[in-house]
Amino acid sequence: MILWLFGMVLTLIGFVCSIFVIVHAFRRSVGTGFMVLCIPCYSAYYAFSQFEHRRKGWIIAGYLGCLTLGGFLTSVSAHP
Repeated sequence: MILWLFGMVLTLIGFVCSIFVIVHAFRRSVGTGFMVLCIPCYSAYYAFSQFEHRRKGWIIAGYLGCLTLGGFLTSVSAHP
């Protein structure tokens, strides 16, 4: 139960960080925003290559790291 809760918190942090990337992409153009929203590989590419923010490193680490680790912990703890 604790592992599942920790995984869900990490996943929530990852989604909050992804909102920063999605908003930046939509501010650039609507087409880029929809590509970031709908294509997961392009989302990671955009985060590394075109996303600009003062805290870019922290946001990308939260986005990719927390989503990956949170998804893993949630799926592992859901199937004991």
